Amino acid sequence: MATDSWVNETLYAGWGQRFRIRRELARVQSDFQDIMIFESETHGRVMLLDGVVQITEGDEFVYQEMLTHVPLLAHGAASRVLIIGAGDGGVLRRVLQHRNVSRAVMVEIDGEVIRLAREFLPSIGGDAWTDSRAEVIVGDGIDYVKRAADGSFDAIIVDSTDPIGVGEVLFTDEFYANCARILSADGLVVNQCGVPFMQADELRDTSLRRARFLPHVGAYVAAVPTYVGGYMTLGFAAKRAGLSGVPVDTIRARAEASGILGQTQYWTPEIHAAAFHLPPYIAKHLPPS
Repeated sequence: MATDSWVNETLYAGWGQRFRIRRELARVQSDFQDIMIFESETHGRVMLLDGVVQITEGDEFVYQEMLTHVPLLAHGAASRVLIIGAGDGGVLRRVLQHRNVSRAVMVEIDGEVIRLAREFLPSIGGDAWTDSRAEVIVGDGIDYVKRAADGSFDAIIVDSTDPIGVGEVLFTDEFYANCARILSADGLVVNQCGVPFMQADELRDTSLRRARFLPHVGAYVAAVPTYVGGYMTLGFAAKRAGLSGVPVDTIRARAEASGILGQTQYWTPEIHAAAFHLPPYIAKHLPPS
């Protein structure tokens, strides 16, 4: 459907952004949320959930690469990966770029997100949907981690909306307690913690909650253009010390062995290391190390 209108995304009181629509591709009210996909003038195709931008073809690589490659390369030997959310398939595709990954389970509560992403955003998930190492489950991530066996995953990547609506249960004590239980001895979990310039409480509260169940808690940053307000923080919590401070040369060697070195548009070994060095206005919201 051709159109000459704008989508206005109201993010905070008195502050937002807008996109001019070239063509609306899909608009669906699922059992969980309003889903809209449109073709923009500047960012390629864009997906909104309940009026909030989730992903754009133009800059998805920043968020997806940092959410995926940082934890997997920090761990160094993660072969079993659990993905909660991420229904567009971008995280799954990046996880499967790592040669040492033998199993990647993705649990997305809203099957309509997967269906629409595969139809209208095929480049984001690519061939990940049919990779033999991938298991895609339409279901409740909370229930999945509750039922999963102890120590069954090396890394958990949580790609959720903010802690409101359908994403709220992914920020609870119960969820993080179960994440800790199903992680292996060197396991770690990452999740988006918002834009701390405007959402400092999200980073602070989530970090304190994760620290109750995982001993080594921190965060790293990524500059995603469409997540307005400055740096996006990605929460990082591990069972073993030192995973947030792996030397650059070690990260580079792991990336080469995994097959992703030179295959990224944002992530590099140097950016990996630098991302953990937080500006004071962000670092002050983390619990003492």
